[in-house]
Amino acid sequence: YEGYGPAGTAIIVEALTDNQNRTAANVRAAFSKGGGNVGTPGCVSFMFDRRGQILIDKEECKLSADDLMMLSLDAGAEDFQEAEDSYEVLSSPEAFQDVVKALEENKVATVSAEITMIPQNYVKVKEESDRIQLQRILDILDEDDDVQNVYHNWDDEE
Repeated sequence: YEGYGPAGTAIIVEALTDNQNRTAANVRAAFSKGGGNVGTPGCVSFMFDRRGQILIDKEECKLSADDLMMLSLDAGAEDFQEAEDSYEVLSSPEAFQDVVKALEENKVATVSAEITMIPQNYVKVKEESDRIQLQRILDILDEDDDVQNVYHNWDDEE
């Protein structure tokens, strides 16, 4: 499911269900209660890139940043970012397993490793009322047992 939240935020919902009608109604209700609306398939997915994302805790990693970057890139990673307390390795979905395997073979412990949807651009939501509504949508979706993942382009670092 795809749709728009308050302030033009884009939201993608991945669900796994035994009752498609119930899940569709629940997703529509979540968007509606938060001032958003469900759109047609493809209406927001073009704003996201499907990528393999691996997060590594700096303290747990025995390799230097340069060695980890070279190992990741040699295994097929497309990007390597260093943050304050972690490393982020990005790959195509096709190369994801090769990168994870290379890290495991070199005894690099990962915090998380998943194929995810990463926004191409983030949206800052300025109005407090819009932030509350958007958080409401995300909370309702998070509570739904059928919802597996929710991706959005909200820059919530306010």
